[in-house]
Amino acid sequence: MAKALYFECSSGISGDMTVAALLDLGVDEDKLNKVIESIPIGGFKTQITRVKKSGIDCCDFNVILDEAHENHDHDMEYLYGHTHEHGEHEHREHEHTHEHDNSHHGHSHEHRGMKEIRSIIDRTQMSEGARSLAIKIFEILARAEACAHGCGVEDVHFHEVGAIDSIVDIISIAVCFDDIGIEDAIIPYLTEGRGSVRCQHGVLPVPVPAVLNIVKDNGIKLHLMDVEGEFVTPTGAAFAAAVCTEEKLPESFKIVKTGLGAGKRKHSLSGILRVMVIEF
Repeated sequence: MAKALYFECSSGISGDMTVAALLDLGVDEDKLNKVIESIPIGGFKTQITRVKKSGIDCCDFNVILDEAHENHDHDMEYLYGHTHEHGEHEHREHEHTHEHDNSHHGHSHEHRGMKEIRSIIDRTQMSEGARSLAIKIFEILARAEACAHGCGVEDVHFHEVGAIDSIVDIISIAVCFDDIGIEDAIIPYLTEGRGSVRCQHGVLPVPVPAVLNIVKDNGIKLHLMDVEGEFVTPTGAAFAAAVCTEEKLPESFKIVKTGLGAGKRKHSLSGILRVMVIEF
């Protein structure tokens, strides 16, 4: 029987949601942590926990930055420019924090181009399959950002995407996907919201330009909900574009295993990415 990974993105997709869902499928945490420890940047630690989203038990992967590198990625008031009520209480349990003493590497510049990103990935101790996927995801992002800003790919200087948490997310995604060992990925569509979101460039419409360029250039279908908020991040979209091999599910299939990854942002929807190993 053939096997595939089915990504059900009915409430969006982001880097941390993807890492968490793949971990929940059974990726070896120790293997991932060894790779993360080898990333030649400092200023962060990672945390793997169990959380409740809409009462459902999920895995949560979190990159926690020190004060010098903290950004506003999960700050709803900053993202949407107004007070955002939290509709649900998130319950955490079985917390596991992995500290990274990478201070000897020093702090890199905040804005990194593809040359610096490739150097970081090349110096990280990971399999060649994972390394190749991490670079592919960043190259998809670079092309999308270059198109959005009207510059060359090598001239792109990542801001949000080049921040430490996104570098760690993308390397972690690549390691986890490679570890699962299933090459076929079925992604029928990405579900996105409406409205606007604030970033370092100002207030942008949702889907943000980078996400729009990624889905356009890679033929990914988009489903827009009548719900305000950004549900698809550039990292999530770039991962989908990098691994998607099919958009149609088989007529019938067996679900072998399910992984649930929790999102950080609070929306009216649950914010869960489900990834299933299917046989057909």
